[in-house]
Amino acid sequence: MSTAPRSPPFRAEHIGSLLRPDHLVQHRYAVADGSKSADSLVPVEQESIKEIVKLQQECGIHSLTNGEHSRHQFWGTFMETLNGMEEINLRDSGYDQSIFRQYAPDVKSFMHAKTIPNAVTVATGKISHTGVSTFLPELKYMQSILPRDQWPNIKLTLTSPSWYHFRYAPGRAYTEGVYANDDEYFADLAKAYQTELKILYDAGLRNGQVDDPNLAYFCSEAMLEGWKADPQNHQTADEQFDAYMRFYNACFQRPADFHLGIHLCRGNYLGSKHFSEGAYDRIATKLFNDLNVSTYYLEYDTPRAGGFEPLKHLPKEKNVVLGVVTSKFPELEDQREMVERVYKAADYVAEGDGSSREEALQRLCVSPQCGFASHAEGNALQRKDMRNKLKLVRAIADEVWPGQP
Repeated sequence: MSTAPRSPPFRAEHIGSLLRPDHLVQHRYAVADGSKSADSLVPVEQESIKEIVKLQQECGIHSLTNGEHSRHQFWGTFMETLNGMEEINLRDSGYDQSIFRQYAPDVKSFMHAKTIPNAVTVATGKISHTGVSTFLPELKYMQSILPRDQWPNIKLTLTSPSWYHFRYAPGRAYTEGVYANDDEYFADLAKAYQTELKILYDAGLRNGQVDDPNLAYFCSEAMLEGWKADPQNHQTADEQFDAYMRFYNACFQRPADFHLGIHLCRGNYLGSKHFSEGAYDRIATKLFNDLNVSTYYLEYDTPRAGGFEPLKHLPKEKNVVLGVVTSKFPELEDQREMVERVYKAADYVAEGDGSSREEALQRLCVSPQCGFASHAEGNALQRKDMRNKLKLVRAIADEVWPGQP
């Protein structure tokens, strides 16, 4: 049988963010415009988190998150609060739009809409951790409302290491004179990431999920064509992907009992918008074999993600959570069809290493393809629709893996 560690991940998973009640969204905007105090937001967030944890439990979900109800956007505030990092869009002089890779899928979408990407943050000084984790209060509050025997089930979603690197043109993730090259920038950021993981681990976190749109962009033919045509690039897209693998592995150094997974996101924005397309085939071998994580949360809700064939490259010690249920729209998938898709995925895993379908299934789980509310307002569906989706995920898991959490 497979030696892949599990529980976490659980057979029925979800990707972290869950729809926020409107009064919470509006209260956070009121804090932003100064009409309400920051302190007044805390009890509103906490009450909302209690309700969303209860909803997960009612749906039979064991991997519990706070729904990201204490955040405005999915990536939180880790990068922004590091020493040396600055949101330069808040400067009076603003910034030059040439800072961006115009072909980066999210940037391209923003520019088409004649707006700017969120939180234009770069290193204006040497990066280091402050010693204070902005994610820690999220973990502590979840621990305060759950019995201790459920603490290992708490899942905290974490910022992608390359979140503020990929979107910028070469050498523009840091201001002139701060770093001589990406290797220096990556080294300091990796140390800060290691510190963050240690703080969270020491506080009891055993289940982390990195939310990462950028690696999935290397599956996009449109992005790759833009990369190749960009005269500023001093390395190929493949070389950049390899550099990210080394960088991420430096960031992800952790104890053996700290389960860490990574969600490859293709975009989850206003109106249930996605940013990129492309099958995993191009990156699967390196992604599965070179990246130091235990679990991959992959989006498989539409044909834009390609087929299950890349799962043939999955090592026996790793898991894949199949995001076959969409979180973007309310229409409910057919349970029988989703079960058959899980079996089809297992057959490809089995083909890759000569195992049986039953053995391959031990390395698979099921989930919605992404969160329901990566941004404040959430996707184009209602709370009852979200509940139905989570219940469907639970029902699929119960049919494929009866009696397993």
